[in-house]
This record gives sequence, C-alpha cells and structure tokens, in this order.
Amino acid sequence: MDFKLGRINLNAVAQGVGGLVFGNENSSSNEDSYVERLLDRISNGVLAEDRRAAITQLQAVVAESRSAQLAFGAMGFPVLMGVLKEERDDVEMVRGALETLVSALTPTDVARGPKNEVQPTLMNSDLLSREADSISLLLSLLEEDDFYVRYYTLQLLTALLTHSPNRLQEAILTTPRGITRLMDMLMDREVIRNEALLLLTYLTREAVEIQKIVVFEGAFEKIFSIIKEEGGSEGGVVVQDCLELLNNLLRRSASNQILLRETMGFEHLLSILKLRGSAYNFTQQKTVNLLGSLETVELLLTGGLDAEPGRDSNRQSNQTVLAQKNALDHLLMLGVESPWAAVSVRCAALRCVGALVANHSQNLDALASKMLGEEPHVEPALNSILRIILRTSSVQEFSAADFIFKCFCENNPKGQAILASTIIPQAHSGAHDPLDEDIKIPFGSMLLRGLTSSESDEDLETCCRASSVLSHILKGNIHCKERVMQVKLEAPMTSFGTPEPLIHRVVKYLAVAASMKDKNGNHKTSTSSGFMYIQPIILRLLVTWLADFPDAVHSFLDSRDHLTYLLELVSNSSGTVFTRGLSAILLGECVLYNKSDDRGRDAFMVVDAISQKIGLTSYFLKFDDMQKSFPFLSAKASQQRKPLARSSAASMSEIEDVEENNVSNLKHDEDPVLMSVFDAPFVNLVKRLESEIRESIVDVYSHPKSKVAVVPVEMEQKNGESNEDYIKRLKSFVEKQCKEVQDLLGRNATLAEDVARTGGVGVSGSDQANGGRDRVQVETLRRELQETKQRVEVLKSEKAKLEDEASMYRNLAGKMESDLKSLSDAYNSLEQVNFQLETEVKALREGKGGPFVDVKAIKEEGREEAQKESEAELNDLLVCLGQEQTKVEKLSSRLAELGEDVDSLLEGIGDDLGLAEDSGDDEEE
Repeated sequence: MDFKLGRINLNAVAQGVGGLVFGNENSSSNEDSYVERLLDRISNGVLAEDRRAAITQLQAVVAESRSAQLAFGAMGFPVLMGVLKEERDDVEMVRGALETLVSALTPTDVARGPKNEVQPTLMNSDLLSREADSISLLLSLLEEDDFYVRYYTLQLLTALLTHSPNRLQEAILTTPRGITRLMDMLMDREVIRNEALLLLTYLTREAVEIQKIVVFEGAFEKIFSIIKEEGGSEGGVVVQDCLELLNNLLRRSASNQILLRETMGFEHLLSILKLRGSAYNFTQQKTVNLLGSLETVELLLTGGLDAEPGRDSNRQSNQTVLAQKNALDHLLMLGVESPWAAVSVRCAALRCVGALVANHSQNLDALASKMLGEEPHVEPALNSILRIILRTSSVQEFSAADFIFKCFCENNPKGQAILASTIIPQAHSGAHDPLDEDIKIPFGSMLLRGLTSSESDEDLETCCRASSVLSHILKGNIHCKERVMQVKLEAPMTSFGTPEPLIHRVVKYLAVAASMKDKNGNHKTSTSSGFMYIQPIILRLLVTWLADFPDAVHSFLDSRDHLTYLLELVSNSSGTVFTRGLSAILLGECVLYNKSDDRGRDAFMVVDAISQKIGLTSYFLKFDDMQKSFPFLSAKASQQRKPLARSSAASMSEIEDVEENNVSNLKHDEDPVLMSVFDAPFVNLVKRLESEIRESIVDVYSHPKSKVAVVPVEMEQKNGESNEDYIKRLKSFVEKQCKEVQDLLGRNATLAEDVARTGGVGVSGSDQANGGRDRVQVETLRRELQETKQRVEVLKSEKAKLEDEASMYRNLAGKMESDLKSLSDAYNSLEQVNFQLETEVKALREGKGGPFVDVKAIKEEGREEAQKESEAELNDLLVCLGQEQTKVEKLSSRLAELGEDVDSLLEGIGDDLGLAEDSGDDEEE
C-alpha cells in the first residue's frame, strides 16, 4: 500500500495542527517524537516482547491524545498494516495493531476545538479507506480463529463506515465473499454477533446492491432467529438493531417484501407485536422495539417505492396475508385497547390499521364488524376510534386516528353509507354527558354530540375533530350528503324557534372560531396547536359538503349572514392563507353549484357581492396564495416519516405529543395537522374546483342577469304618429339597443377573462382591461428578461473560461517567441563569426607568408555543424508551433462565435519576432 504521499503531507499537519490543539508546540513535537520512536521499535525491534510492549504503549497514547492521533496518521499506517499482513501468526501483535487502529479512528474525550479544526479521526479514516487493499485485508481477518481479532476487526470496520461510508461500501462490494464473511459473523458468539449486526445495519441503509446480497445470504432467517433468541419485544437493543436491519432491507424493495412473504411469512413479525407478561409493563426499550416492528408492518403495507412496478399488487397481497394472520387484532390492541402504552406506539398502530384497510374490501368489512372490549362493555371498533379522536389530549393521536377514517371512507361508498345512516340526533339530559361514559351510543349520535357539544364551553377542538371525520364520510358521496342534509338540530333554547340544519350549526362554529381568534390569546385554545387548524378543518368539511351538491348550496345561502361572513373571511388580511383560500373556494362553490332562480340567492347575486366587496382580481389571488403555501405544494409530505434508528429511537419512545410540545417552533404552514388536511386527494379536489370556479364566475360576470324591465319613453307612440312611422322608429331603436348590448357584452367578457388571468389591485372599466393586458405583457417581458439574463450569465462564464485558455496560449506563444528569438540571436552570432572568418581568409590570400589554409572548407564545415545543431531545435519548435496553431485556430473560431474580436486579442503577438528577423536580414545583406 502506498502511504508515502500521505505521510509526507500529514507529518506537517501533525506538527502544525497538534500545536494549535494543545497550545504548546513543544508538547506536540514531543508526542510526535514519542510516536515515531514507538513505530521505529515496532518496525525494527529485535525482541518480540519489546515490539509488543511498544505497540501496547502506542495504543495507549493514541487513545488519549489528538496530537498523537495526528502523528500516527502521518507515520503509523504502513507499519501496522504491515504487521497485519506479514505477522498473522503473532496473535498478540495483530490484536495490538487492530486495537491501535480502532483508537486512531475513535474520537478522544478531550474537549473538541473549533469546528473548522482538522479532526484526526476523520483524516485517519480517509487515509485508511483510501486503499481498497486495506479493506480486503481487514475482511480476511474475520476468518481468524482468535476472538479478539474478529472483534477488533468489526469495530474497526464500523468506525470506517461511520466516517467513510461510500469508500467502505465500494471496497466491500469489490472484495470476494466480503458480505458473506460479515453474514457469517451473525452466527458467531454474542459479542461478535452484535458488532456484525450493527455494521450490517449501517451498510444497508442506502446501498441497494448490498441489500440484495444480504437478503440472498439468508438475512431474514438469521434476523428472526436472533429476535426470538433475545425475547422478541421484551428483548434489548439487539432486537432494535435486528428490526432496523430488517426495515432497511424492506423499505425500498418490493422484491424483498415478496421474498419475505413467500418464504418465511409474517408470523414471526406479528409475534413481536403480541403483548407478553404484564400488559402494563412498557419499558423504554420495549417501546422502541414495538415502534420498530410497527414500522416494518407499515413498510409492508406501503408496498415499496411509488414508481416501482407491481407496487399496488404487492401492497394488496401484503394486506391480505397480514389480515389472515390476525394483524388487525394485534394492531387494535396496541392502538386502541392499550391506553398505558406510549403515545408514539398507539399512533404508529393506528396508522397501520388505516393502511391495512385502505382500498381492501375484505379488510374494510372486517374493521366495520370488529368489536372491542369484554362483556358487558363491548362496542364497535370504529366507535372506540371515534372516541379517541374526540377525547384525546394528543394532537398526534387525533391525526393518527383520523387517518383510519380517511382510509376507511376512501373508495368505500358502502362503509360511508353505514356510518351516515347512524347520524341521528338523540335527546340527552341538560347536563353534559361525557362521551366516554356511554358506550351504547351509536356512532353517528356520538359524532353529532361531538359536533354540537362545543357550544357550552366554547372549546371548538372537539367540533373541529368531529368535522374532520364527517368530511371523510361525505367525501364524493351524494347519498350521504343528502342523508346528513336532512339532520335537524334542536335549538340551544326552545324559545329561539324551530330546529336548525346541521350545516348552519357548523357555519356558526366557524364564525365563533374567528371571533375567538380576534380576542388574541386569553382563551385556552388560543395557545394550543389545534387552534391553527380549527378553521381550515371546518372549512374543508363545508367545501366537501357543497361540492357537486346544489341542495347544500341552497341551504347554506338560506341565511344572508352566511354569505356576508364568508366575504369577510376571504377579505380578512389577518387570517391565514388557508382560511382565506378555502373560504374563496367555498364562495366559488356558491356560484358553481347554484341552481336557484331566486334573485336573492342565485349565482348572479353571489358574483355581484364578490365584485363589490372583494373585487374579482383580489378574489382570484386568494387561490394563487393558497397554492403557493407549503402544505399545498407538499401534499404527500405528511405521510413521509424518517426511519427509526438508534439515534432517534429514544426520543421517539419518550415523546408524548410532538406537535403540541413544539408548536411554538412550528411555522403556520408547517403544522402537522394542516399537512394531513391538505393531502393529495383534497388538493386535487381544490385544484379542480378552482378551475371550474374561474370559468363559472367569468361566464356569470360576462353575461349579467337582466334587471327589471323599464319601458323607455322612446318606445311610446307619439300623438299623431302613424303606425308605420312608429314601427320604423321602434325597429331602429331596438337595433340600436341590440348593437350596444352586444358591444357591452363583448367588452365585459374581455374584462372578466383578463381579471381571471391576471392579478393585482382591482380597477374598473376600460382601464382595468388595459391594465390586465399590460400586466400580461409585463409578465411575459419579465420572464424573457430573466431567461436572457441566465443565458448571458452562461455566456459570461464560457467567455471567462475561453479567455483563461487564450491567456494560457498567449503565454505559451510568448515563450516560444522568446525561444525563437534566442535561436535567431545564435544564428546571427554564427553569421558574424562567419563574416570575420571570411575577412581573415581574404586578408591571408592577399598577404604574404604562411601556408595556404582552405578557409572555404573550414567555413563550410562550421556552417554544417551549426545547421545540424539548430535543425533539431527548429523541428521540435515547429511541431509545437503546429499544435499550438491548431488550438489557436479552434479558440479563434469559438471566440468569434461568442462575438469576441479575435484580431484585437491577438494584436501585438509576434511583433518582436518580426523585428528580430528583419534585423537579421539586414545584417546578412
């Protein structure tokens, strides 16, 4: 393995950073020297005992000192990895080397420095995992017979996985039998088994390929064998780790779920949910184990990833098999009949009940007929779940129980009709009857009592929760809407007159909720988390009730105060975006589904009220504001929860009500119950209604209803006017009026369409139409400008890159120019020497004495030698120049495409060279 480069760099780091950590460079340097001496003793020691003592001392100092960890990372890995590779027979040395490596990757107890400071454990992990051979070497140690060798090896792999997961996963996948060796550790002694289990849990969190291999190696059988051996839900943290590993294998894989279902079945899983021993004994670890098994059930009921083929069929098969194994009984026992269990367990069980019956006809019938309790205190399971909704103090538990009714009523008109048929008012005594004291009360009567019992104590929480259940019962079912529309409630005081429709009572509570909000906090519900969602949930009930149901619209408009109050809700700037948006939808339904001919309640009256009190432009903006809200954009986010892991298990087991305890830290649009209100089906309903409402209002506004006809004076026959003249004048008048009406209708239609398409402050007349068109043009230009800016930024970045490359090539060209100039100078020197030689030869020829020297031959010989020396350099330069010329041509064409002036960029390059060549030519002449 090549650690030389790391050693050179990290040695400096160890010396420099160590001084910063401890504030004393001498101390750090001393520790570096000490580590270096120990490593030298390990490498070059003669006596085995001395080498073992050195490695023991090295482990101790590395475990206690950050600077020693840094120094070891800089110098020690090659030494200890050599021990592991070459001295396998010396078990004590191998143990010491592994223990030292574990210490080098484990943070010390010394207080940590600044966040931006070098962390030796991270650096050492990166250095050790950099070479794949080191991982394969460590995996090979798992086959050693010595217990401590295998134990320290697993600890070392776990530490590496914590700091460098990707590298370790890749190395294990590329190592033959790497996963197999780890799986074999699950059958080893208890301590090693637990370490291997923890390591596999970390490995399978994200790595799909490792998940497949682990399942192929028989993971399911080994996991449930360990869980049974440890005592199921009564077991310790080992059961928790087994369940986390199981969930990692099932979470994103329908194929793994099918394999589990068809090989081992679900009996072993459901046995964990059975309460053994004292049913009242719920320790924290037992709670965590139950949460893990309930998460497994929920994963099976999800069926896999949304986009995975066969997800729905796999989910239905899992629902069927789980129901056949009496999963419903176990879940109802935990969620409904175990009030002493933690809130988190009850909520998880209730969510699983909802997922178990969703869109599964047999399971829906089983839940509808299920009875809970013991004689004589037996009641239907749905009644017990409704009682939880109405009386629980936990918002989290209310949301989970409400999810059951949502799943029960979804695509289940038969079940909706059964629940709606029981909604019958029952007389009760003047004193308030607690809901949990009368288990014989029918489901519908209990629901009505929850809807109407809030008036006396002004606590609208119960009314809100009952409204949520009723909205599920009415959703998409006209027969249920008609049935509930016939329900009449007794007036609070008989002297106030006849009974009132249920829908009027619901609107009254909606108004009470708004008035309580205006008091700004002195009431007890103003500080509860439920206060955020009271109005939106009641509005959701009304929106669901009025959808596709004109009779409900007529009943709603029977009271003129309802329309006035609704207009105030839409225009109230202090209300939430959800209240304004849903109120706008409800107001639009009063137009869309209004079939009344009564002038005081028809659609034209509602549109006129919207136009006068709010303005169409401002009204349509309420839709846009609601669609931009977080729950509306994240309709499915409420169903996504983080996986249960060791880091989060303890907090989840202890929590009593996540939403209520942390309501002060939540934003208005991130309230968890609001997230469940704006689920995907309701969001789709709102989007459909919004589109239809826009079209309906535009149509009504463009074609106003005729007012009372008044006969103008021009239509009366004048005295002495003949019948023919009168008829001609009437005809001309009618034609003129028709033309004006057509022109008015055309302008009105254009105005309404512009208002529906654009936003802004409402105006009137032609200015509004022109302003709408201008806004459309401005918005279009703004988008085009934004796109142009983005393109310019891209071009600027490309231009900067090309300019950098051009600058580099200019520098290269300058260097080559300098080389050519040097070569030219050398050539000029040779020419000067040649000229001097020719002068001397000429003088010798003309003079006397001295032997005749063949100067011409000498000159030719010198010229040839100089030419040979320069030709090699010229050839190399010409080759380089040719390559650079090709690059310059490509850059020039690219710069030309980007609009750059290539000539100006290249201006001045080569001038010096030209001057040098001219001077050389002049000298030759």
